[in-house]
Amino acid sequence: AQVLTPRNLRLPFWLFNFEEVIDAFFGGRPGVDEEVEILSEVIPLAKAAYLQYRNNQNDRSLSKKRDPRDVGFSADTPVPYRIEDLINLLDQRMGKLENRSQRVTIHRLMSRIQTFRNHPRYAFMFEGANIGGDTMAEIIGNLFRLPIDNKPMTIMQLAGFPAEVVDSVVSVLCRMAFDFGLWSDGVSPLLFVCEEAHRYAPADKKIGFGPTRRALSRIAKEGRKYGVFLGLVTQRPAEIDPTIISQCSTLFVMRLANDRDQSLIRSAVSDAAANLLSFIPSLGTREVFAFGAGVALPTRMRFKELEASKRPSSEAAGSTRDLPGSSMDRDLIGSVIDRWRSATMSHKTSSDDELASPFEQMASAPPLQPTPVQAPSAQPAQAFDPSRSRVLKRPLDGVGAPFTPGPNSPAPPPSRPAFVAPAAPRPTQFPPGYPITPPRR
Repeated sequence: AQVLTPRNLRLPFWLFNFEEVIDAFFGGRPGVDEEVEILSEVIPLAKAAYLQYRNNQNDRSLSKKRDPRDVGFSADTPVPYRIEDLINLLDQRMGKLENRSQRVTIHRLMSRIQTFRNHPRYAFMFEGANIGGDTMAEIIGNLFRLPIDNKPMTIMQLAGFPAEVVDSVVSVLCRMAFDFGLWSDGVSPLLFVCEEAHRYAPADKKIGFGPTRRALSRIAKEGRKYGVFLGLVTQRPAEIDPTIISQCSTLFVMRLANDRDQSLIRSAVSDAAANLLSFIPSLGTREVFAFGAGVALPTRMRFKELEASKRPSSEAAGSTRDLPGSSMDRDLIGSVIDRWRSATMSHKTSSDDELASPFEQMASAPPLQPTPVQAPSAQPAQAFDPSRSRVLKRPLDGVGAPFTPGPNSPAPPPSRPAFVAPAAPRPTQFPPGYPITPPRR
């Protein structure tokens, strides 16, 4: 399978629709209404500006006010645009405003976008986002393995992505999978498997990201018509949206101990298989009950144990996992710290496996040795040069001549007065008859 991580994934920001862009820019928090309204008007103009740039038009001036509805693009159209054009449009709009409160709002929005773009953990969205023009075909082929090239499966490792944009990334993938099946008339069947599904499609409408829940629900409801199928993997089926659970035609149930989860499974199967559900809390490892359209009858099965070489390996496990009972050495701790730190760094090098990280270079560098300080050696005295004395004694032009003031020459600066010592204090004199109290001893 092809494994995609923040190191090798390129998911340009312009593939995000408007709701996903707002969720990414605001870090998963609700957006400010004034800033959201400004972005809805500026993003279509930025897309039109990039189109003009790609068409090599001479007049790229955007000073004239345009209606976003007349540009031809909406904020959800998946066409490239540049963050620089977006910031320039905001800057131009801020320069035309006289209301101080609106200028502060636009300046705060510009700072928010620049901070998001310069953050190293979001490099997979901005590095090379506009190189090569419109690269949507290459990105879809890389994500969905079209053509297969002996790798029919793509595994997206979400563990290394920033938590603020994980929901947006999942929403983009679900939406692109459904839209590709819709507009291709199901020419290439696709199975979209979502692990820990209760995190992305929770039953509580107040939590989770709305676009992600709607994208998964759309695949569950309509995906089979366009060759897009959905698989949900979860340990808490009772916490998944009931609308999505009701669309699942085949269930593979492993050991469950929670009463809410068991009641949900009991309501999803027929009465003929209800007696088998009493064995669910006592199922062993790799044992499963299968119900639904995928099997002829409710069946109790046992999965075969895969060889160690055929088991899927993830970045979460990595090469740092050791055998049980082994001792924890310094090298293992160092490798864990190295991966820990690299999760918050940008990965600009394409061959990460060949180049060592900065922390590995620091660890492998030899220790610094104190450099001995040598006393300055005595320099031999230079021979006296008589020409040097004549040059130093030669007066410069106009230097040394007495100053003769002309009629238009400025007055010479006043000479500095000589130092005068302060006079001694005079004794205090009292009038006759003034009472004088002698000092106490």
